[in-house]
Amino acid sequence: MSWEVVIGLEIHTQLATQSKIFSGASTAYGAEPNTQACLVDLGYPGVLPVLNEDVVRMAAMFGLAVNASVAPRSVFARKNYFYPDLPKGYQISQYELPIVEHGELFITAADGNEKRIGITRAHLEEDAGKSTHEGLGSFSGIDLNRAGTPLLEIVSEPDLRSAKEAVAYMRKIHSIVRYLGISDGNMQEGSFRCDANVSMRPRGQQEFGTRTELKNLNSFRFVEKAINFEIERQIDVIEDGGEVVQETRLYDANKDETRPMRSKEEANDYRYFPDPDLLPVEIDAAYVEALRETLPELPDAKRHRFIDDYGIRADDADILTASRALGDFYEEVVAATAGEPQGVANFVVGDFMGALNKAGLGIEESPVSAAALAGLLDRIKDQTISGKIAKEVFEAMWSGEGSADEIIAAKGLKQITDSSAIEAIVDKVIEANPGQVAEYKAGKEKLIGYFVGQVMKETGGKANPGQVNQVLKQKLS
Repeated sequence: MSWEVVIGLEIHTQLATQSKIFSGASTAYGAEPNTQACLVDLGYPGVLPVLNEDVVRMAAMFGLAVNASVAPRSVFARKNYFYPDLPKGYQISQYELPIVEHGELFITAADGNEKRIGITRAHLEEDAGKSTHEGLGSFSGIDLNRAGTPLLEIVSEPDLRSAKEAVAYMRKIHSIVRYLGISDGNMQEGSFRCDANVSMRPRGQQEFGTRTELKNLNSFRFVEKAINFEIERQIDVIEDGGEVVQETRLYDANKDETRPMRSKEEANDYRYFPDPDLLPVEIDAAYVEALRETLPELPDAKRHRFIDDYGIRADDADILTASRALGDFYEEVVAATAGEPQGVANFVVGDFMGALNKAGLGIEESPVSAAALAGLLDRIKDQTISGKIAKEVFEAMWSGEGSADEIIAAKGLKQITDSSAIEAIVDKVIEANPGQVAEYKAGKEKLIGYFVGQVMKETGGKANPGQVNQVLKQKLS
């Protein structure tokens, strides 16, 4: 039987506020356990939550960015459950009336076409604390620093049909929240994570199968691996005559498998009711329109502009616009150099990003600025150096040895463009290789690469490749 997977994602994005959603406690990462949890976070009797206005602004910005409705009235509710890292015994979230509903975004599907993915809702809530087990023997520790940290939970429609589509959707959400500046998207620190709902059905069937929820996936790679494992597991269960159980499962990255965590709760298990300590959130149309004016150019719009205005390849535009900082860097280089936009894209996507990844640096930490890189690309454009020598110069720039011009001068890397000098070297190479010359003249024209290589070897890679090819072809014909 041919099976079809149905996937929906619930993405939890930590909002980039300085203080928590209902208290003034800090949200800074990395503090000693339980040093950033105030009485409100700890649920002490008599304390009251006060809504952080900034989380409302950030949630509304996200809604506008995904073409969703920003609710004029939304309500906070109490989601009741017991867990050691939830000191109040309930989580403040939004249920029936979320702040954002009915959005959409587009991903590139496997066939290369754009595919619409619906966004059911995005609602505000507070994070719980964290249970720790390492180094405590048979005990568990509770760190409440995260308790009360503001989250925007983004719930997709069940429109995803493969693990790769799920990753593409998650990457797009990740890109959008970072473009907006509403989250740093740091997955290692837990600022961006997701739960995946996965079910199987016979291809062509409209009714959904029984779903399982994969909890707390905190990397794109783990999302793909966990979903693929769960697809195979569910197919095996069904084809062996069993039934998939609705449950929450954890993904074990070390064993590359999912395992049961608990039975899956329904909404009525949480006994939702409006929080009596918090007023409804009311947003007027003027506030929403004022926010709309502050939105930056978003990834899809920037991608299309890069393709249309700069004429670069679509796959390069995808990479360059995945990050707002990288897109800005690319445009700075293009504005500062005489080089072609596609040539700039080639170098930024290749050598520059390769160096960043190798060093484990963010673009803001790059030792080579946009202006400095533009200076290097200008030397390729005016044929002072070849593209091959440019790689050597770039490595020296990355190591802090100076500007492109300083390195070229200090190392004597200026390209040989003197025709008579190139001709003399070509004559020498031809004279030294009579056998290859005979083969070339007999029709083995691919040997031109051999001759070019010999000339470049003689000149230490400094000869202009275009001129070398031209002179060789003239001499050999």
